[in-house]
Amino acid sequence: MSQEQAKKCEDGIKYGDVFDVSGELANQPIAPQDAAMMQSSETTLVGHTLKGGPAAVMQSAATRNERAGVVGHKDLTDIVGDEGMTAVETNLPGKRILTESVAGQVIGKYTEDVSTEKTPTAAVRVDNVIIDDKITIGEALEASALAAGEKPVDQSDAAAIQAAEVRATRSNVIIPGGVAATAQSAANANARMDRNEDKTELADILTDAKTKLPADKPVTQQDAEGVMGAELRNNPNLATHPGGVAASVVAAARINERASK
Repeated sequence: MSQEQAKKCEDGIKYGDVFDVSGELANQPIAPQDAAMMQSSETTLVGHTLKGGPAAVMQSAATRNERAGVVGHKDLTDIVGDEGMTAVETNLPGKRILTESVAGQVIGKYTEDVSTEKTPTAAVRVDNVIIDDKITIGEALEASALAAGEKPVDQSDAAAIQAAEVRATRSNVIIPGGVAATAQSAANANARMDRNEDKTELADILTDAKTKLPADKPVTQQDAEGVMGAELRNNPNLATHPGGVAASVVAAARINERASK
C-alpha cells in the first residue's frame, strides 16, 4: 500500500476524492447522513436512486468511512448540515437537466433528450414513463423509508407520519391499520425495548406508503410545515432526523414549489 493510499484509509474518503469540489467541502469525509440526504433528494425527484449517481457514490464512500471508524452511523458533515444539498430538475424544450449540489457546489449534472410532445413543463421522465410533476405525500414518505429506513420508530416519527396521513386523506380520523396507527403502535412498542435490533424501523412502516394510503395529494408548503411541526414538538431535542419523515416532506414541498413557478 502506498503512503497516499494509507493516508486515504486513515482520513477516509473525502468529497474532494470523488467529486470536483473545492474549499472546506473538499476536505470533509463523506458521512452516512450526508449520503442519506442525497438519496432522499434523488428519490424524491426522480423516484429512485440513480445508478452510478452522486447518492450511490456517497453511500459507497460513507459505508467505507463508517467501517474504517472515520465517521459514525449518525454523523452529518457540518457544512452539509449548515448549507444543505439539492437535487433540482430543469426542463427545456427537448431536454431535461438534473443538477445535484452539496453546500452550493455542483457534484453531478445530467442532460437527457426527451420528447416535447405533450410533456408537462415540470414532468419527471423515468424509464420513458412520464410521471406527474407533483410529488405526493405518499411518495415523500416512501423516500423517507429509503433515506432513513433503519431508524427505529419513535414518538416524533409517529407524530410526523400521523400529520402526513391526515393531510393526505384530508381527514382527522386515524385509519385503523393505516400507516399512522401502525407507526404509533410501533413507537409505543419500541419505547419498551432495550435493543435497537428488536425495534420496528421506519422502512417497516413506510415502504410502499403510497399504496397504504386510501387517498393522496401533492405536497404543499403547508403540509410540510404541519409535518415538520409535529416531528419537532415530539422530539425531546426539538430537532428533525436527517432524511426522516419531516425532511423528506419538506424536500418534496420545495421541489413542487419550484415546479409551479
